Amino acid sequence: MTRAIFFDIDGTLKSFETHQIPASAIYALDELRKKGIKIFVATGRTPEALKSFDLQVDGYITLNGGCCYLSSGEIIYKHTVSKTDIQALIDYQKINPTPCVVMAEGITFTPFKHQRIEEFIKLLNFPRMEVFPLEKALQVDVFQIVLFFSEEKDKEMEKILKTCDALRWYPTFADFVPKGSHKGIGIDKMIEHFNISLDETMAFGDGGNDISMLQHAKIGVAMGNANNEVKLSADYVTDSVDNDGVLNALRTLNVL
Repeated sequence: MTRAIFFDIDGTLKSFETHQIPASAIYALDELRKKGIKIFVATGRTPEALKSFDLQVDGYITLNGGCCYLSSGEIIYKHTVSKTDIQALIDYQKINPTPCVVMAEGITFTPFKHQRIEEFIKLLNFPRMEVFPLEKALQVDVFQIVLFFSEEKDKEMEKILKTCDALRWYPTFADFVPKGSHKGIGIDKMIEHFNISLDETMAFGDGGNDISMLQHAKIGVAMGNANNEVKLSADYVTDSVDNDGVLNALRTLNVL
């Protein structure tokens, strides 16, 4: 029996085309609540970037597992980027200025404005972010750093940010998070708090940063708009977010 379901936001609950959550997904979430099934968001977004969503859920896995908290606001898990890696990025940026976004506790900022960052803000409907020197990241708890470059540079940057992993779910940028920080860890923290077994979980996702939770949950569902790597990591592939993928999967898998 499924008692807890974890949903990615962008490309899973929310359409990249309409920038809205389809009516079918909203209906599905309402029906899950009526059945007493716990619902969790699992996203790379910051807590601040979730404020525009009017979702009734039991908890949030944010920043790819770096910060997990309940609907009450109580934080149950935090994992931050090391100051050594932040200094390494500062040194790298002096030689190779690269557009980036720093996601820290209570603040999201960029060291300089760039067209790719503007596109990122528009794509995810993010709130406007402040501009601060990268050195500010040494003064706050940083959960995630978003770097804007092509996929072939991911491994190169992992050699600079030695205690971070690159999680890519969009062609133009990658999320760098502390090693061991991923959505699968977030699942463990949530089900431990609610005394739910891993065998009673399901997860929905579409991006590379969703693979850990699709493989970790009892049943992993990939959206039809996911790439082949994500689909191969899942137990079931549903329709795209714009073709009622969430509701269709829940009905096919006899959850609703």
